[in-house]
Amino acid sequence: MLNIRRPAFFAQRLLRQQSRWTSSVQVTRHDTSAPDVVITPTAARKLIEAAERQKSDQLMLRVAVEGGGCSGFKYVLELEKDATPDAEEDVVFEQHGGRVVVDKESLELIRGSTVDFEQELIRSAFVVVNNPNAVSGCGCGTSFDLKD
Repeated sequence: MLNIRRPAFFAQRLLRQQSRWTSSVQVTRHDTSAPDVVITPTAARKLIEAAERQKSDQLMLRVAVEGGGCSGFKYVLELEKDATPDAEEDVVFEQHGGRVVVDKESLELIRGSTVDFEQELIRSAFVVVNNPNAVSGCGCGTSFDLKD
């Protein structure tokens, strides 16, 4: 079951936008031939299935990065049933029929990463893997630290 915490997400997004002027992170991209975000066929299939279940042709997975977690930054992944991305703030990626939306600020921290869907005995969830900008991560898989 996917958990959608929409009000908390928007409150956190507003805080992130307010703090944009007081802190900054600069990520240097070394491999310019790599795609910005890769969506695996498994993740795309799960997004398509979720859209069919919710009867929404506008369903997208929003991927964001926030300060926090045990390693400094954490991934926030949420399904948006009737997604209307902001043309100035968001970038939409579509591969294998699945759509992922990332705000431009978060994109700088996950550029080159892969969005996948992992199914385990204890949980099933969308995850961000293979982040070339991360130097270390947490065992939970949602927290990471940036390379210097």
